[in-house]
Amino acid sequence: MEMRYNNLILKRKTTFDYSPFTITGCFLLSVMSYDRYLAICNPLRYSSIMDMMSCVNLSVWPWLLGFTLNLLAVLPVSEFDFCVDNIIDHFYCDLFPLQKLSCSDTSFVELEVFVFSLPIFILPCGFIIVTYVYIFHMIFKIPSTTGKQKAFSACSSHIFVVGTFYGTLIAKYMIPSKGHSLLINKIVSLLHTVFTPLFNPIIYSLRNQDIRTALRKLS
Repeated sequence: MEMRYNNLILKRKTTFDYSPFTITGCFLLSVMSYDRYLAICNPLRYSSIMDMMSCVNLSVWPWLLGFTLNLLAVLPVSEFDFCVDNIIDHFYCDLFPLQKLSCSDTSFVELEVFVFSLPIFILPCGFIIVTYVYIFHMIFKIPSTTGKQKAFSACSSHIFVVGTFYGTLIAKYMIPSKGHSLLINKIVSLLHTVFTPLFNPIIYSLRNQDIRTALRKLS
């Protein structure tokens, strides 16, 4: 009876394994890259394309896709059986330690996660790369050095966030579970769940003129 109770607790915890906010973040970063593409490559048409309705749709759809895809991924994970132990050797209830702990066949879930990685990670990341190819091509056409610096400044924070965000996600979910140890998975999880969100406000805030002025006064 106690083993069945522990098994039920772990199954309930698996519903929080996949974060819909991570999936939503992938699509929101793509939206932000599209916004920068329009602002730099089509500045005269920016206001007409990015009207109120477009902004609402580009804000709502990433959240809907994030929670929908999260639900599709959670359902098979919630069917894991845990026969021996109920202690997860990790910071939180993550997929990789659950696979190690489960006595069920997890090959289908690993395949599902890899397949889901294509629309969630690869396609948005590819879209961001394509938009920045056009952005850099347009920036190099700007004759003045000041104009190039302003354009690069508008994109630098987003590029840095995309690099850290997608880098940790690819290392965490797209590498097969046999490709890295639990310790490495913990380190990558710590980078993804703690340091990336911690640095994001700092990175974006450094573009704020008032904050830069206050930092100069302190120094």
